[in-house]
Order: sequence, then C-alpha cells, then structure tokens
Amino acid sequence: MKKIVILADGSADEPIKKLGNKTPLMVAHTPNVDKLCRMGSTGLLQAVPESLEPGSEVANMTIMGYDAETYYRGRGVLEAAALGIDIDDNDLVMRCNLITTEGDILVNHSAGHISTEEADELIKTLNEKLGNEKIKFYTGVSYRHVLVIKDAGKELPECTPPHNVPGEEFSKYLPYGDGKIIGELKDIILRSKDILYNHPVNEERRKKGKAVANMAWPWSPGHKPEMPTLKELYGIGPGAVISAVDLIHGLARFAGMASIHVEGATGLYDTNYKGKAEAAIEGLKKYDYVYLHIEAPDEAGHEGDAELKIKTIEDIDRFVVGPILDHILSSREPVTVAFLPDHPTPCDKRTHTRTPVPFIIYRPGIKPDGVDEYNEETAKKGGYGSIYGTEFMKLLTADSGQ
Repeated sequence: MKKIVILADGSADEPIKKLGNKTPLMVAHTPNVDKLCRMGSTGLLQAVPESLEPGSEVANMTIMGYDAETYYRGRGVLEAAALGIDIDDNDLVMRCNLITTEGDILVNHSAGHISTEEADELIKTLNEKLGNEKIKFYTGVSYRHVLVIKDAGKELPECTPPHNVPGEEFSKYLPYGDGKIIGELKDIILRSKDILYNHPVNEERRKKGKAVANMAWPWSPGHKPEMPTLKELYGIGPGAVISAVDLIHGLARFAGMASIHVEGATGLYDTNYKGKAEAAIEGLKKYDYVYLHIEAPDEAGHEGDAELKIKTIEDIDRFVVGPILDHILSSREPVTVAFLPDHPTPCDKRTHTRTPVPFIIYRPGIKPDGVDEYNEETAKKGGYGSIYGTEFMKLLTADSGQ
C-alpha cells in the first residue's frame, strides 16, 4: 500500500492567553484535517529523545524512521548533502544562519527572511574575506547556509541555535568547548559582523526598512553520517520528499529518497501550497512513499505570530490536505495517510519544544478510533495512545509486513 506523510512543521503549540487559552490547532478551521481524523486513528508521538535538542532535523529524522540517537550527526551535514557538497570524514560541517543583531542583541534568526539572491551576495563576500582552502561558505536558501571546515578532525564545538535565543545577548551564546576550532568559530562570527554591517545588500535593506543580515552564525556541527536507506530499514520504496527546506532534502539523500522541488515553495506563509499538493498527488503515481514537508507554521511560531500560525494551518488544510484527500478517496489504489507536526513551536516561546505531538494515521479498511477533531488535547484520547521515536514509522508501515 502506498503511503504519504503530510508534515505541518511546528504546528503544535501551547495554550495562548489571547486565544482563550486554546492553541492555534484548536482555533483554526480545519474541516479536511478533522475529516481525516474521523477516518483514522490518533495518538501522541514523542519525536525528540531527551538526549537531543528539539530541532526539526532530529524530529524529522525520527518521523522518517531513524533512531536519531544512533544516526544524527548535526544539521549542517544534512543541508550540505542537499546542496550536493562533497564531505570528507574529517570535515566539520555546520548550518550557518545569516542573522540580525542590534548592538549586542540577537534580534532575528532569519535576517527578516532575506531572499536567496541577497544572501548569495553576502555569502560570496564572506568567502572572499574569511574563506580559504580550509574554510568555505556555501549558499543555501534564504537565511539558511552551510559552513565547512576541512580537516577539522573529530572535534565538536558546543553551539546554540539562534532561533532559541531571540532577544538575548549573542556574546553569551558564542561557541564553547575544548579545542582550536572554538577560537576559529568565534573569530568567524565576530569578524562577519564587521564585514557584513555596511555591505551594499544591507544598506539597501535598511533603506527599505527591512532587517539586515549583519552576522553569520554557525551552529549544529557534525560529521558525515552513515545511514541505511529506508528500503534497507523498512522495505519501502521508492520514496520522495517535497520540501522548501534543505535539511529535509539532505535527509532524503541519505535515506535513498528522491527530491521533488516545487516552484514557488518558500518555507513561509506565502509558499506554493497548491503546487506542493499537486506535486504530492503526482508523486504518489510514481513513488510508493511521499513525505510532504511544509515549513510555514514553524516560521510563524518563531515569529511569535499566533494569527499567522492559524492562517498557515488553515491554508494547509484547504490547499494541501483537502486536494490530497479528495484524490486518495477517489482513487482505486488504497493509500495510507499520516498527518502531524514534527515538534511544537509555541508562539509564546518562539522556539521548539520536545512536547509530544498529535498525529493521525488513516489506513483504508482499519476501524477509526472515534476521535472526531484533531488537536493536542483530543489526540490524548486516540487509539494509538502515546508512542515514542521510530514506533511511528513502524505503525505507518505495518501493512508492509515489516
């Protein structure tokens, strides 16, 4: 039986006072997700182990069926894989954000969601001023980029994700630990501020009242992982991912899945929802397993914008879940459908938490559990109960006999 996972990144939340102590999932009008809920069974998934930070890379790796404590080697290597960067075993690879600071304060982890075209000019300047045979910056998408330090050995500096500390003094969160790499990373960060501050790209952004990208912030260091494919682990495939986020495509590469890129997919509230749904429907004709990742609710959570988060959830329901569900129910071929976030991104906290997330799995021919509305509270009454880690993928693939 074919399978599709619809991943609404960061859509789970905590009760918000101005929403009457409800969450965006509770407030949002989601008739299609609720229909899927009534057709299937629900539960709560602990996608992030206690030993790891609740990042999207860890949570999505888990949902894809990998034990993150075994296979996770940092976010940077996943994004590097998506960009086709060759990585040697002794290379240290890091995600590198372009961020906004004001004085000593880290204001914004995304530099106001700077465009890829603008960011590329800044990354090229960083390479010119800071890069050499050992240090190289690679342009990714928007504010998300990659830093590779060649022949760094197995040293792993301790780094803080910038989206965890908005409004804090950045000097408190510079890389730390033992080894010579720490000094190099601190030097890169502090020198980048001087290099980028008056860059023409930032001067133009200031004129337009936009946030400037005036500092590079490397984090999530790691080395090249060794991962079995999903075919090897679960006997499913071929598979494909659809996402606007490089780390998801990097995971796909290691998992032996194809990447589908959709024109107009931004990772924000203005992403091409309809295009993603169409790509998923077409993908199900070619692939046995489709992983459709939508970043928009997560970014709204990081901005602390509850109304925007509600809108993104409603857009996913209307433009993604609705068309996909209509296609599946009118198709002769049975398809298992799952819907869930990877982690909560509470608007009041503006960062990820490791709280369990509500999930739905609909499999044709299986009796539903009676839960008729999807949110963080109703899922506690679901037929699947509370599950952990790779148990989700085992449930999803149960019809495969694995």
